[in-house]
Amino acid sequence: MNQKNKISAALAVIYLSCLFCNGCHNPKEHYRGVEAVIEGGGKFPEFLVGRWKADEYGWEFVFGPDGSISSMIHTIGRVEIRPGRTTTIPMIMKGKGVFEPGECTVYYAPAERELTVTISLKHFYADLGKNVLEGKSTDIFVGEVTANGKAWVAEWTAFPEYIATTGTYKHYKLPEDNNNPNITSLLFEKVSSN
Repeated sequence: MNQKNKISAALAVIYLSCLFCNGCHNPKEHYRGVEAVIEGGGKFPEFLVGRWKADEYGWEFVFGPDGSISSMIHTIGRVEIRPGRTTTIPMIMKGKGVFEPGECTVYYAPAERELTVTISLKHFYADLGKNVLEGKSTDIFVGEVTANGKAWVAEWTAFPEYIATTGTYKHYKLPEDNNNPNITSLLFEKVSSN
């Protein structure tokens, strides 16, 4: 098995173990780290308030009445994260996953019905025996909300920085070309109003 396949296998194991774990939150930490801006200074539209779920990659956002994000499901590990709080989850083989969010920004332009969300994952760490994946990422979602207010077609641009450690490789930085990022089209649908 070549180096790339070994690292891919390790990442797949860590990712799958995250999917089958329950999250734990520290209730003593306070809510912070989200800025919501409405172009022109108006109010965040009521039709955007609630839970929005992407058709792929596991992303979900819950927007509050003021436009802030109260929680999200992040594509890394499909873990529920609350801005301003570090989330720790148990993993198999007595490992743990730690997810520390950074700043999040929500920007809505009513005239164009354009919603922009920027998510920063300040640091994450997931271990499973001898395999560890850690790093940080910034994800940007930009797109138009449909006229009926029930769907948001967003272009997702990811800027990840991942480091993998396996039984063979130590602190291997996974290659990413942030000068030529991947852009993926996602369809978010509103699944609830709370």
